[in-house]
Amino acid sequence: MNLLEKLIAKVPETSVEEVIIGVHSTLVKSSQNCGIASTIKYCGPKENVRNAGKLEVLNLKELAAYSLSDNLLEASIGMAAINCAFSLKIQKYKTVNAKDIILEKGKNKCVGIIGHFPFLEEQKGEYKNCYIFEKQPHEGDLTEHDIPEYLPKVDVAAITATSITNHTFEGILKNLPEKSFNLVLGPSTPISPVLFDFGIDAVSGSVVEDYDKVKKFVLQATPTRHLEGLKMITIFKEDYL
Repeated sequence: MNLLEKLIAKVPETSVEEVIIGVHSTLVKSSQNCGIASTIKYCGPKENVRNAGKLEVLNLKELAAYSLSDNLLEASIGMAAINCAFSLKIQKYKTVNAKDIILEKGKNKCVGIIGHFPFLEEQKGEYKNCYIFEKQPHEGDLTEHDIPEYLPKVDVAAITATSITNHTFEGILKNLPEKSFNLVLGPSTPISPVLFDFGIDAVSGSVVEDYDKVKKFVLQATPTRHLEGLKMITIFKEDYL
């Protein structure tokens, strides 16, 4: 099974209370907990979300299966549902931000980052080389087509979790060096040891601590990095051995 199939297999058939699809973030609330993921909006103008208006009729496992959809808006909902399920099961975590891990592991080394994260502007000078791969490149960024040439050269690889949502994750993994330190990061990250089976060493994401606060910011189109009511945590493979 691929990563998404393994994750979905572990999601319970819990009832769903609310689904919020904001401009930047998607929230799924179950009877027990809630999860968040980035909203990926680039889908065709004629595409609709299945069961829109009555998504809460589906159980959490059914909603998680949306992550397999080629409609990336649906896939975003599926990722939030997966994260809702796993947020109840997180153990052995550390309250540490992904950017600090990348700096610690990558200082004076070659770093490759899938996704242009805001903190990179202040950190790029700390690395021997810093390759940034982006679907919509900023000035100086590489594109996803450059991954096979440059990613195999890195000592540290940081992969945006939206690559799981848009189904490019497994393709990226094929280009990782044998001995690189590999991290998955971002609000869409499923904080689950399942990722360790795919060569990942650290998993950094966000858990919802105050649903009502997060919901209000999501509904008012707040960019992810400015959301309140979230807690950033990381699990490390070494702690699960």
